[in-house]
Amino acid sequence: MAQARPRSQVMKVTDAAAARIAELMARGEGVGLRVGVKNGGCAGMEYTMEWAKEQGKFDEVVEDKGAKILIDPKAIMFLLGTEMDFQSSALKSGFVFNNPNQISACGCGESVQIVPAAA
Repeated sequence: MAQARPRSQVMKVTDAAAARIAELMARGEGVGLRVGVKNGGCAGMEYTMEWAKEQGKFDEVVEDKGAKILIDPKAIMFLLGTEMDFQSSALKSGFVFNNPNQISACGCGESVQIVPAAA
């Protein structure tokens, strides 16, 4: 019987993002950070993030460096290969998605155009 090959993680998390998620999770907000995409904005899609109260049956789970991310099953094909980072400067701080499937973004930076990952 052939063994299934191990699956790679849908997303990677930088040390900075993992530290920020772990810091926020320590407050007892939920079981993890749910990440997804939705239709909207001038470029067509937006990344979504919210605290998950519970893990969904079909959620893809990424646990890395003390952070737990739950990926909405409808977003997996759009997020394959993405690296999630946390950046902080004097003017703003927040999570940043370095997504190889993103082909453009609007000028304000709130929405993006993403295509499903190639097979």
